[in-house]
Amino acid sequence: MAVLGIESSAHTLGIGIIDGDRFLSNKRIMFPITNNGIIPSELAEFHSKNAANALKSALDESSLSMRDISAIGYTKGPGLGPALNVGAISAKALALRYKIPIYSINHALAHLEIVRHINNFDDPLFLYVSGGNSQILGFNEKKDKYHIYGETFDIGIGNMLDNFARAAKLIHAWGSSVATLAENGSYIQMPYTVKGMDFTFTGLLTHAVKMLDNPTINKSDIAYSLQETAFSMLCEATERALMLTKKKELGICGGVAQSVRLKAMLKCIADEHKIKFGFVENQFNADNGAMIALVAQKMLSNGVISNINDCNINQRFRIDTARVYK
Repeated sequence: MAVLGIESSAHTLGIGIIDGDRFLSNKRIMFPITNNGIIPSELAEFHSKNAANALKSALDESSLSMRDISAIGYTKGPGLGPALNVGAISAKALALRYKIPIYSINHALAHLEIVRHINNFDDPLFLYVSGGNSQILGFNEKKDKYHIYGETFDIGIGNMLDNFARAAKLIHAWGSSVATLAENGSYIQMPYTVKGMDFTFTGLLTHAVKMLDNPTINKSDIAYSLQETAFSMLCEATERALMLTKKKELGICGGVAQSVRLKAMLKCIADEHKIKFGFVENQFNADNGAMIALVAQKMLSNGVISNINDCNINQRFRIDTARVYK
């Protein structure tokens, strides 16, 4: 029962194929981001031009054809409208041509579910950190949905790191560039804002960017202090949520989950509380089609019936409104 997933919420066009517990392919093509950022119309054009090749590459890797695909899922949102539309239109075209079920998937939910699946988690607490999102979530069994225990009041930590990297004139792959610069740094006190289980990053970012204008301050020290402060804020809020929920599993997901330092800090928390800590390899942390295929497969296995006429996009699709299927 092979299921295909299409991810197109932002700069990554991902096509993934899953069959049961086997990930058969997970192809990704990334829009080349410059200091000019992303122009949505250009991003949509990029995804459109690469969609057919990405699909062929994924099918070739899996040794399947579209005739072998039992269902298809696509990212409904959240994300950039023009990019989301490319994925939705592609998925609907394939579903109609091959007469297979189609499922619209919440992007954030897919990030959580692939970590839960690969780590065989039962009832974890998640720290979801990406460019546009920073949230602490746990499953609410009564509602069959994830509950948000804490989140950013302003920007996601990934966007914060990217903005700093651009201001510091670092090379692309900004989050990892900040991490590399921070390796030899020393700590300088910076603004630290946690309110219960919520947090903000703009004050920290503004302070760090202003420090770049001071020639007497080492840029590595600024990067190190920015990263340590931001990650400490996330860890404090996450540990508070653990104490509240008393969950015995902790997972991290999203693009920023590729950070070795953040995972090490969270593992310290998990070890101290004697709970299980889990994450996935980086191909599944970054935006990818396999995570979309996984959630679509769960919906297919649960007998969910989807009307193709209702398959649209929602740029502000909140994870706490998305049904979870086990």
